[in-house]
Amino acid sequence: MDRVDFRTKVLTRHLKNHHNPATDLLHIGQCVNYSPPELSEPRPDFNTKALRQLLDGESVDEIDYIFNLMIQSDLFCPRERGGKVFISPDFNQSMEHQREMTMRRIDYLRERGAFDGWLTRKGPDAELSGFTRAITVGGFDHSLGIKLGVHFFLWGGAIQFMGTQRHHDKWLKPTETYEVIGCFAMTELGHGSNVRGIETMTRYDASTQEFIITTPCESAQKYWIGGAANHATHAVVFSQLKINGVNQGVHAFIAQIRDANGNICPNVRIADCGHKIGLNGVDNGRIWFDNLRIPRENLLNSVADVSPDGQYLSAIKNPDQRFAAFLAPLISGRVTIAAGSMNITKIGLAIAVRYSLSRRAFSIRPNEPEVLLIDYPSHQRRLLPLVAKTYALSFASEYLKNIYVKRARESIKTVHVVSSALKATLTWHGMRTLQECREACGGQGLKTENHVGHLKSEFDVQLTFEGDNNVLMQQISKALLKEIVAAKRRNKPVKGLGLEHLNKPEPIIPSHLTSSALRTAQFQTDIFCLRERDLLHRFETEVSQREAQGETREHIFTVTYQIAEDLGRAFSDRLVLQTFLDVEATVPAGSLKNVLGLLRSMYTTIVMEEDASFLRYGYLSTDNAAVVRKEVLKLCSELRPHALALVTSFGFPDALLGPIAFNWIDANAWSSVKENNAVFPFLTNML
Repeated sequence: MDRVDFRTKVLTRHLKNHHNPATDLLHIGQCVNYSPPELSEPRPDFNTKALRQLLDGESVDEIDYIFNLMIQSDLFCPRERGGKVFISPDFNQSMEHQREMTMRRIDYLRERGAFDGWLTRKGPDAELSGFTRAITVGGFDHSLGIKLGVHFFLWGGAIQFMGTQRHHDKWLKPTETYEVIGCFAMTELGHGSNVRGIETMTRYDASTQEFIITTPCESAQKYWIGGAANHATHAVVFSQLKINGVNQGVHAFIAQIRDANGNICPNVRIADCGHKIGLNGVDNGRIWFDNLRIPRENLLNSVADVSPDGQYLSAIKNPDQRFAAFLAPLISGRVTIAAGSMNITKIGLAIAVRYSLSRRAFSIRPNEPEVLLIDYPSHQRRLLPLVAKTYALSFASEYLKNIYVKRARESIKTVHVVSSALKATLTWHGMRTLQECREACGGQGLKTENHVGHLKSEFDVQLTFEGDNNVLMQQISKALLKEIVAAKRRNKPVKGLGLEHLNKPEPIIPSHLTSSALRTAQFQTDIFCLRERDLLHRFETEVSQREAQGETREHIFTVTYQIAEDLGRAFSDRLVLQTFLDVEATVPAGSLKNVLGLLRSMYTTIVMEEDASFLRYGYLSTDNAAVVRKEVLKLCSELRPHALALVTSFGFPDALLGPIAFNWIDANAWSSVKENNAVFPFLTNML
């Protein structure tokens, strides 16, 4: 058969829509087959369940319970691919449908008791359980996690921590049962991070004992308010409070915005924020208040109150301290974002690493099998450092959750600084990792059903909500500067925020680094502490010099942002290393401790290689930087045999991963297309 005749027959069959087996048209010696990595990879030489326990702590059973609730219900869109059932939202549906499905899933979980005691139980275990539930459902759908977070952590948390007993008695139980659906109206069109600058204004009418909330201009409209567009019945509204002509600053009020039938209340206007690049299962809305009257009792008054006759009352006279006390309880949002970002990062890595353990490309020599992606050093370099860093940051997120739920008045400052540092560090890492995983999966990373690509757009918002990451880095540096200046003024050693190392002699870094030196906990601690103390000294020196020249602090912090951000990262990295060492210290000698040592060394080495400050400020010479670079490749080769076990230890059910994490050939076979026509009949005309 000549080539022209061959092509004619192929085209004729195509036009007749007559599908013959591929072997009628193409003869090849051997097709690519899928082989489960479990059959070819070495058996783990450490206990994967024990490693997962280090990641998830006492929450393992509750996490698995929530996973199982989701897997059991058709509301979570189960789909068969390649012999496995996967669950994920149907992102092909309209924004309106996605929002409706989010609420139906919430109702399903509520009916099965998943939210029982979320707000009415007391103590650290109860708070930790709330984090676990929100973060776990967010692994299925970020919209679902955010919707729960707004309702329970922001609306419910504001009532818990900014309100008093009268608010607890009236609002907490109805919130837990969803008789009341809450939202959190802080952000405005004209003000986001600068909460003090919000323009919504509230005044008090003593004759009726009511507050009157007003949106005085378009820039004061409440913006991006999750839940406001469709479902919320009530809002915690942040507003300037003017009493007897004096602005007392930002306060929080409970306002009803819809009645029990879903109708928007009088003197309230609501508009939809519209379609977004992600999170379309969350109904973000905009709110205007037209002299809305609310009872005096609706002021959340744990910090300040207004008497019936209109007198402003607060035990905290300093406006700055009063504002800080108002916002301190809201740290839970950053805690949830930080920990939730690690969940999504793990999902992306589990998919990309599993795919690389079964997908082959190119042969090294003629007539030899193609090579697994993960066996290319370049592919190891792309993924395995991210796995190690994810372990390090996951240990840090567990630390953050624990210090938050066990917080006391004297530890609020530490919780605030640590939550700011880890929210920024973990979300930056999450987005960077998802991008690398998307690329490492090639074209398959673009398919929504494979999760990795779509997760990027769903989680992009984490970098800016609850605080822009760059702004958070600068806030950390200001807090560190305040600590060291205060210690010097008192002529006392520095204490707190992990800064005690400043009281010791400056660490000395070897002039010629070796592989063995790079892997010691002492060297790793020394160079991370050296970097932090040096940057803090540089920052302090520049600020004091500029102050001596008459510059204002506001201007100084604006122009010193580069070193401030470097310092913020140095603080975060040193903190993460310390939490890793603390976890490692709980593990007895053996194979698991050995793997943890490899992960820790990879974490510290990759930070040294990728952060320019180590070279910029001279903590590493160019020769030592070259040694660090080579060490990364050595560590990749040593972690390679553990790749499958490390992502398995993340603990996610197969159903939450994507088809390319398993039998990606069967998942894309012609038979799967015909099977899916029954589920998606609209595809039939396209095939």
